Amino acid sequence: MLHTTRRLAALVGCSLALSVTAAIAQPDADAIGSARGARIAVPMPADPADRPTLIYLAAGLSDEQLAELRTLAPNVRVLLAPSRQDAMQHAGEVQGVDGRFASPEFIAAAPHLSWVQSPSAGVDRYLGNKALMENDAIVLTNMRAVHGPAIADHAFAMLLTLTRNLREYERDQAAGRWGGDADGPRAVALQGKTMFVIGLGGIGAEIAQRAHGFGMRVIASRRSDAPSPDYIDHVGKPEDLLAMLPEADVVAVCVPLTPETRGMIDAKAFAAMKDGAYIINIARGPIVETDALIHALKSGHLAGACLDVTDPEPLPPGHALWSLPNVIITPHVASDAPQTQERWWALFRENVRRFGAGEPLLNTVDKQAGY
Repeated sequence: MLHTTRRLAALVGCSLALSVTAAIAQPDADAIGSARGARIAVPMPADPADRPTLIYLAAGLSDEQLAELRTLAPNVRVLLAPSRQDAMQHAGEVQGVDGRFASPEFIAAAPHLSWVQSPSAGVDRYLGNKALMENDAIVLTNMRAVHGPAIADHAFAMLLTLTRNLREYERDQAAGRWGGDADGPRAVALQGKTMFVIGLGGIGAEIAQRAHGFGMRVIASRRSDAPSPDYIDHVGKPEDLLAMLPEADVVAVCVPLTPETRGMIDAKAFAAMKDGAYIINIARGPIVETDALIHALKSGHLAGACLDVTDPEPLPPGHALWSLPNVIITPHVASDAPQTQERWWALFRENVRRFGAGEPLLNTVDKQAGY
């Protein structure tokens, strides 16, 4: 529960961050969010004076944020609910709701519901919610790309900890010892190495950009045919995974968790990777088969693993991953940063404005694809 509590606290923490960042220029929501597949939740008249009042049920917003939303979207009445039980009392009147309240029971009691805003980028928690996922009248949006900069920084912090043997020097520092273990693994430079970004979405693109900055050759895979930055050498499709893995010195897993991606990094995928490769997983734990990962690490086939997510999660005491010297584990905290909160708020408030104006919502989720 600890990692879940931290993640929810970070999301709700955007309320507290507003008072600190109010005088700072807000991030550009249009630059952060995606207009791909954008949909209007409730059509509105062109004249603002003719627009009916919409009700959105939110969680964890400050008085300052509520005031800002009233200015941006005068016809959107934002209500707060401290719990799912309290949220149920408003189900019959709302047109929009925070995804944390959008249970099947809530949706069944909400005949006017047309918009669900996921507070996170991943929507795997909703995939089993048929009342939401099979209702075409409800637009589901997420926070894709909001967390990208912080997560990409975290990914490289973990990678560099392993490639530059920083743990060894941390032990030396704690012991007051100058030197290092001459028999330990030799440090690795990233320049000239190949980074394979699996899933060139909002987070994957940030990781690819940093890899390019380190002088790495960058290849990637994605489902869409959207244009990619010039510094990405090659972009393949998901079905090219096994053919592309042997090229990579570092593999970054950035795809959402869907039925198609669950377990996609399995024993066959690890066998396809080159000896001495590193893997980074900042997506979801079940995308990588844990037993196959442990075997690849213990055998020496992989040089190391950087894991902000695991399967199971939280990782229980005594699990084999904890004791492996070539693994670094953080408790699903890669997105933690004030910048993440600022970007979250910028995108959310823009979607509330668009909701009230009857404009297409950013980051509309393709329910069939699951992201």
